[in-house]
Amino acid sequence: MLKIKSRMTRQKLAILEELKKSGSHPTADEIYDKVRQKLPKISLGTVYRNLEILSDSGIVEKLDFFGSKNRYDSKTEPHYHAICINCHRVDDLIIKPDFAIEDVFTNLYEYSIIGHQLTLFVLCPDCKKKEKK
Repeated sequence: MLKIKSRMTRQKLAILEELKKSGSHPTADEIYDKVRQKLPKISLGTVYRNLEILSDSGIVEKLDFFGSKNRYDSKTEPHYHAICINCHRVDDLIIKPDFAIEDVFTNLYEYSIIGHQLTLFVLCPDCKKKEKK
């Protein structure tokens, strides 16, 4: 992850506060809707640009789940995620990351492992209940 120094503007601070308050993994659009309540003149472009800066700086984590909008996480320590294939809800998994898998791949292949992510694609409890009805 790049560590880019940039000053903490009022917009960045509001974006970061809303992300931390959300307790979930919102999209830029969802963050924009919340931040606009505090800063009505903020543009969607400003939110996207600042989320990129915060992500590049390692202050937030950008989650790129193929085929869906990027989501953002205020937790930057290594952890795994589950994403619902139906409603796209994203949850943190409360298991510790297994870094031994990196050693396995280093020994099997000639890769230089930089890190890894694990995402489980699931039906969340709410969608699972709806499917049973």
